[in-house]
Amino acid sequence: MNKILVTGGCGYIGGHTIVDLIENGFEVISVDDLSRGSMKMMHGIEKLVGKKVKNYKVDLCNLDDTEAIFQDHPDITGIIHFAAFKSVPESVEDPLMYFRNNFNSLMNILHCAAEFDVNNFVFSSSCSVYGNPQSLPVTEDFPFQEPESPYARTKQVGEAMCRDFTFINKHFNTILLRYFNPAGGHPSGIIGEFMEKPENVVPVITQTAIGKRNEMTVFGADYDTRDGSCIRDYIHVCDIANAHTKALQYIIEDRNKSNCEIFNLGTGDGVSVLELIAAFEKVSGVKLNYKIGPRRAGDVIEVYANNNKAKTLLGWETKYGLEDMMSTAWKWEQVLAQTKQESIGG
Repeated sequence: MNKILVTGGCGYIGGHTIVDLIENGFEVISVDDLSRGSMKMMHGIEKLVGKKVKNYKVDLCNLDDTEAIFQDHPDITGIIHFAAFKSVPESVEDPLMYFRNNFNSLMNILHCAAEFDVNNFVFSSSCSVYGNPQSLPVTEDFPFQEPESPYARTKQVGEAMCRDFTFINKHFNTILLRYFNPAGGHPSGIIGEFMEKPENVVPVITQTAIGKRNEMTVFGADYDTRDGSCIRDYIHVCDIANAHTKALQYIIEDRNKSNCEIFNLGTGDGVSVLELIAAFEKVSGVKLNYKIGPRRAGDVIEVYANNNKAKTLLGWETKYGLEDMMSTAWKWEQVLAQTKQESIGG
């Protein structure tokens, strides 16, 4: 059984990926300093997989503490690196915090990978590396545009760090996964996105629908798109999770064509914010209270993926559609509300 270290394992995508890894026969250990993640996610993971999963509460910017994890587990086969700050508006407000955290944590993980001879590495990247693309859909060889936010810049530079490291370590295998806009929750309703004040649009929609927010704002309806709102490629979080499992299997089984490969993770369909709201209203039966506001700094106008490479080489397919994303996100929001109500009642 291959042992995988998942950084940021108590976060949204990391948590769903741990479930998928274990369901596919991997052993998993997690590291998450809980500055953005939650142990509630780990409790949900354990409920789903029926076993304990060790989480190290470690700041990966501390090299000594990071090395100690590898010393405890000399048999780690691969690493999936999710741990990073990811808020676009926050990165605009405090770029140095983003550079310090996202670069230092990645450097320390790569250092440990070399020191402890862990040669299979999957890096959590983002479609934000493409900036405002000049044509659509974007393929993996599409040239980078100027990043729209410091967060996006950390992903561009993070990819370069991985490529440079892999270039001088010929036995090291790296997969860069550029995913588009994760949405939804586990179909069981046991795990989802544990964010009290999310910035991703889907949990903002569900929080508005359930009454946590009085209203939500659509940031800009004057873009050059079919309805004036931004267009994104929304993809179910469980589909993204499964792609990480398949990426690890791909390099562990030596099926990779080179020792650093890149894959887009998206559905290939662009959906506008207003279309997303309409899809939610359809599956939930709830009329959403929203207003049109000004554009938000750091937002790309339109981006969606060409995912042929991941389908062909990884054997990956998306299993969930837009209505699945919205229905599982709504189910998760209702579970959170019920849990809170029971806690108050208890």
